[in-house]
Amino acid sequence: MDQHLEVFIKVVEKENFSKAAEELHMTQPAVSQYIRLLEQSIGSRLLERNNKYVRLNKAGEIVFHHAKEIITLYTKMQTLVDDLTNKAGGTIAIGASYTFGEYILPHIIAKMKEQYPLIHPSIRIQNTKEIIDLVKKHQLDIGIIEGFYENAALNSKVVSKDKMVIVASPLHPLLSVKREIRISDLEEETWILREEGSGTREAAENLFRRYDFTPKNVMEFGSTQVIKESVEAGLGISLLSSWAIKKELTNGYIGIINVNGLPFKRNFSILTPATYQTKALQTFIEILLTYLSDPRKNRF
Repeated sequence: MDQHLEVFIKVVEKENFSKAAEELHMTQPAVSQYIRLLEQSIGSRLLERNNKYVRLNKAGEIVFHHAKEIITLYTKMQTLVDDLTNKAGGTIAIGASYTFGEYILPHIIAKMKEQYPLIHPSIRIQNTKEIIDLVKKHQLDIGIIEGFYENAALNSKVVSKDKMVIVASPLHPLLSVKREIRISDLEEETWILREEGSGTREAAENLFRRYDFTPKNVMEFGSTQVIKESVEAGLGISLLSSWAIKKELTNGYIGIINVNGLPFKRNFSILTPATYQTKALQTFIEILLTYLSDPRKNRF
């Protein structure tokens, strides 16, 4: 049945029987036969098709949603059995929120591939809310998020503290002020923030609540890199992770405003389904924890 589901998923993703057959190295009639047998087994038609398109109907949407979870769990089951006799290897689906995924995760992956070449990671970088959802749906083996999330169906563990600072263009007048700035002094500034659902946006809102502060002018972007470029260009100020600005600080592209009470600290946490972990996943977590515990990596 798992192969029938794999064929079904591929047809849905490609929206075409011929393209699915080509990618699966099968003939089109064979693909059609798999879909027909799956529909007979389910007891319902799953796809609406004509000469131009293949689309899911309501029953197909239900099967497609659960088929992806079933295939993921089947693969994990097989990997766990293989782990009993083999060393760490196989695939890991890793998800990370933007700050961790863009500025920290690549170094951890490089370290893992150097030591364990048989582990093959696939990476998803999305905002914190989306990563949590994918872990809950078993579409990720592990999610690394900003903040902390508690859920009975998931294991959650804080793995590091992230120091966040307020940054501005190197020409910003507040950078030359000798005294410590109060956050209330920044009320008239334009704040450049991430989108709703982002861990970095949540951190900024937590900071504002802590100091009972509401910025008058806010610009919103969906990328930390765009925010850094905008700050450098003098469009406004922002609250960003110290991990995300190391290169810009070194090169003098942005500066840190010396604000009373900062840096603001938040957590980086890992989320995993509350089931058995493959040897490959355990290995990845061990390397991640070792990397984050190195004071040379985390100094600021």
